[in-house]
Amino acid sequence: MKNNKKGLKFFIIFFLIACSTYIGSTCYLGYDLYKKATEETNIDDKITEIKANENFVSIKNLPKGFLDSIVAIEDHRFYKHSGIDFISVGRAFLTNVINDGTPSGGSTITQQLSKNMFFSFEKKYTRKVAEAIVALKLENKLSKKEILELYANIIYFGNGNYGIKEAANNYFDVEPKNLTLEQSIIIAGLPQAPSTYKISGENEKTKARVEEVIDALILANYITKDKGNIISNNINNILEN
Repeated sequence: MKNNKKGLKFFIIFFLIACSTYIGSTCYLGYDLYKKATEETNIDDKITEIKANENFVSIKNLPKGFLDSIVAIEDHRFYKHSGIDFISVGRAFLTNVINDGTPSGGSTITQQLSKNMFFSFEKKYTRKVAEAIVALKLENKLSKKEILELYANIIYFGNGNYGIKEAANNYFDVEPKNLTLEQSIIIAGLPQAPSTYKISGENEKTKARVEEVIDALILANYITKDKGNIISNNINNILEN
């Protein structure tokens, strides 16, 4: 019995040391990645670069329906957290451990903005750490509206469309400010898997994604369930034509 207790104690101590070493190493490497990325182009300069793009659209010219859809489906606690949603991070971490250990999910809108501003899309915990550091700094520098504005102008919407202006122009032949709620919902669902969701042709996955966005809008009290049903029917007509 004593030997079993000693063995268990040794295992627990070894496990805690191993975890601490791994976490410490990951955080150090993540911080180093952040430093290298922001030394090449600092955060302020990167923000200025994004805003200088000829396709940049001010948030005042982005429909409320589009902004609500993005927040509802991508980061429903966006207005409550400070760049990192620890509830989502914890849930994503447990899912990753149970599955293949690949870091994915749990990223806030601010973290996604950080990734698109500075980092590759390689799925590593070191990148997640670097991304989180930039996210915290962005939240300290900018308002939520400014973060959402930058996000809408830098995120990839598929089919070669970067930013909301290209997406609105090329998918629906309108300026962003003229997007209908239905069009906004379709576009808002694309960033999760832009190479998968199609607005024409084989689009069953797109229809499923649209329903997820609508459900998220209902859950966040942006629209009623009855309105969601009407919007769903309207979008099906858009996708089928």
